[in-house]
Amino acid sequence: MVLYSWSFRQSALPLVRTILLLSLCLSGAMVACAASPQPQTALPPPVSALPPPPSAPESDATYHFMMGHQAELAQDLDAALKEYHTALKVDPKSREVKSRLAALYFALGDLTQAVQYADEAGEGTGQEPQMLTHMAGILASAGKSERALELLDKAIERDPERGESYFPKGLILLNQKRIAEAEQAVKKGLQYTSDSPVGYYYLGRISIESGNAEQALANFDRAIAVNPAFEPAYLAQASVYESRQERDKAIAVLQKYLHQVNPRNRDIRQHLVQLYIATKDYAGGLAELEKLLADNPGDLDAQLRVALIYGEKKEFAKAISQLTEILKAKPAELKVRDYLGYLYEETKDFPKAMETYRYNIHLDPKFADSHVHLGILLYRLKQFPEAVTHLDEAVRLTPKQPEPHIVLGLAHFQSEQFEKASQAFEEGIRHNPKSADLYFNLGTAYDKLNRFDDVERAMETVLSLDPHHADALNYLGYSYAERGIKIDQALSMTKRAVALKPENGYYVDSLGWAFYKSGMLAEALIEIKKAVSLVGDDPVLYEHLGEIYIKQQKPADAREAWLHSLELDPSNEKLHQRFRELGMTNPAYEDRIQQAKRRVAEKAHTQQATP
Repeated sequence: MVLYSWSFRQSALPLVRTILLLSLCLSGAMVACAASPQPQTALPPPVSALPPPPSAPESDATYHFMMGHQAELAQDLDAALKEYHTALKVDPKSREVKSRLAALYFALGDLTQAVQYADEAGEGTGQEPQMLTHMAGILASAGKSERALELLDKAIERDPERGESYFPKGLILLNQKRIAEAEQAVKKGLQYTSDSPVGYYYLGRISIESGNAEQALANFDRAIAVNPAFEPAYLAQASVYESRQERDKAIAVLQKYLHQVNPRNRDIRQHLVQLYIATKDYAGGLAELEKLLADNPGDLDAQLRVALIYGEKKEFAKAISQLTEILKAKPAELKVRDYLGYLYEETKDFPKAMETYRYNIHLDPKFADSHVHLGILLYRLKQFPEAVTHLDEAVRLTPKQPEPHIVLGLAHFQSEQFEKASQAFEEGIRHNPKSADLYFNLGTAYDKLNRFDDVERAMETVLSLDPHHADALNYLGYSYAERGIKIDQALSMTKRAVALKPENGYYVDSLGWAFYKSGMLAEALIEIKKAVSLVGDDPVLYEHLGEIYIKQQKPADAREAWLHSLELDPSNEKLHQRFRELGMTNPAYEDRIQQAKRRVAEKAHTQQATP
């Protein structure tokens, strides 16, 4: 079963995180991490790590600086900014004040002001290495990597044995793909600060960029050995294992973190659930979800994941029950109800599925997913007019999705409205010009409109977009064979289609028919018989089989094959004509054909009587 790609919120956990608050990391403390697939430079320190007050000659400057510090501690950033700006007016050259302004503006997302003050704080000489490192982090985060490197080099020059200044330099060089220089910088830092988890973590990142996964894993292990609570190293290790499709090892790493470091880390446990689902270890996934729900019984996201796992296990009754409970608490969760409709479809309870989709549309007439799914269900149930209504609306709401255009066109096609079908496919292509399936279905509609030149162009476009599109290879190859044109191409295309899907009996029939048209009767007979064995009773296949026997001058075998074809489709006037052309007994008088006609009539009568 294919799961819908949604949940209450996007909770996928990136396995390599941005290192924040670098000064805390370097001292061995636990770090906070921001979601980012690549490590970035360090942010400024929290207020608890403030430098000493400025030594301005005016006491007012010191007073306002300390008042700004107190405002930061109270998280009153507006007051802090006001106090720092007042201090700066009294002492315009104070680098300490400028560094705090840079940090505050960076925290507020005002990069222009943050960069201005960070750059000014880094001017001249005599600054403390720690402050230079913090300002470099702000500059690098704002895209000013070269200026950041200047400040880091200044910090290193000021204190060459302070390893903490080398690590952010290595990170910036790594982000610039200057791999060798990055490695040299980080290793230099580790010479002076050998107990830094950040240093080994960065060495691991560098090893990944160098394509040495084993060395990366070893470096992440060293980071964990130095600081067993260093979360980014666990995440990076798991990421490496995932990239190598070693999900069991990734699971073991995350389990180790939860058991030994922080069992309440919700994000990591959720990612663990995803890994269990990816490995089809549904019991493991459910066990982790139970822990999330034990911690927070009202966690609707975890409840939804439980339902999704039940759906994967095809335990539809449990999944439906779970989703129903969720909807009692959150009746406006349209995506949850939409998935519930899908589960009702899986249990063949089509009335409930339609009711569910319609209720969603009642709540929000612009909710495209339920229009799409209701339209597709109605199409499957051959309720084409209503299907068209919902698919029209889905196309209007989501013109960039190919699927609603395709099913809309197919609904018109099944109603024998081939011009409308072609228009639906053409409109879909206008919004989705790279959709091979839209072009394929357009080609089939053109075929019904007797526009074979357009059929060729459409199918050729399909194959230019997807050279392995088996349906297009088969369709165009069979079309050539049926028309007796481009036989070499017909053989080539049908062979390719069969190579892609050797168990598709209809493709095998097309290949046999191409052999027949090329005069290779022995090969044709082999393929058509194989097609019959794969497909079973199909009137066209038995009609083809009879034509081959006629060419082989086996009229009795041909007549038997054709009679079987007429038993399956007694309305085939073309085949009745073939009997007459060849002087065979009129099949209409055969008892088996008369019985077939009665069966067809009874079936049609029953269908008309059924509401």
